[in-house]
Amino acid sequence: MRILPERFPAVITYEVNKPLDAADVARVFDASTIRRPTGDIARIAKMLAHGNLTISAWDGDKLVGISRALTDFAYCCYLSDLAVDQAYQRHGVGKEMIAITRREIGEQVALILLSAPEAMDYYPKVGFEKIANGYIVKRTR
Repeated sequence: MRILPERFPAVITYEVNKPLDAADVARVFDASTIRRPTGDIARIAKMLAHGNLTISAWDGDKLVGISRALTDFAYCCYLSDLAVDQAYQRHGVGKEMIAITRREIGEQVALILLSAPEAMDYYPKVGFEKIANGYIVKRTR
């Protein structure tokens, strides 16, 4: 059962590279069900400090979504995190954060991501094409 905010659909505002509190981001990660090291706030803070394109979604002063990317703004952009509080999912918040990311990076930049298995059906719906020519060296911790 999904619990929607009282005044849903909420008026969501979006910010580019607004400084974010690591604990707030961890809360959104947990509320979205994305798997991130949310018990390690120092690591979340480091993730935020080293991403160079962050889009945040807000319902008033409540953080409800985050998109975090690494880009050179010339050739490629890796979308590392896309998380929306479950109470706000299925209302275009993630899609809008992706659209803002695409506007920020421009048409010459490829947007690349590594999807969680449970999100594989989502990304083609918002304009991503599945590719088979990728490789990964997985983290050990």
